[in-house]
Amino acid sequence: MQETFSAEVSLNEGLHGDSKGKPGPRQITILSKESWVKACHDLDVDLPWTARRANLLIKGFEFLPTDVGRTIQIGDVILEITRETDPCWKMDKAHQGLKEALMPSWRGGVCCKILQAGTITTGDNVELGKELF
Repeated sequence: MQETFSAEVSLNEGLHGDSKGKPGPRQITILSKESWVKACHDLDVDLPWTARRANLLIKGFEFLPTDVGRTIQIGDVILEITRETDPCWKMDKAHQGLKEALMPSWRGGVCCKILQAGTITTGDNVELGKELF
């Protein structure tokens, strides 16, 4: 994982440089800083958020099942929240117990589909919108 402070987002390729960004319900994954801090607190450890292997880290939100179908706008990029990002076995390779610490309350983040391409830059405004359906 490489941390970057600005990235292009396209409808066909997802986040520039991410090989998993092809069109579909999981083009971009987003992690909540607040949820990450809670998971680390449960483990009494301070891990970098990149250990989660999510594409983006945002603050000010904690995701819930009721967020599926809502939009999230980051700068000029608009995403649709499609589902929870399920923590996998790789989390325990980063730190034993991390997978379980990410299980409650959607702490592992959300998967998103790109609705509007653009550029995302650190410090961009983040807005959670209404359901699309």
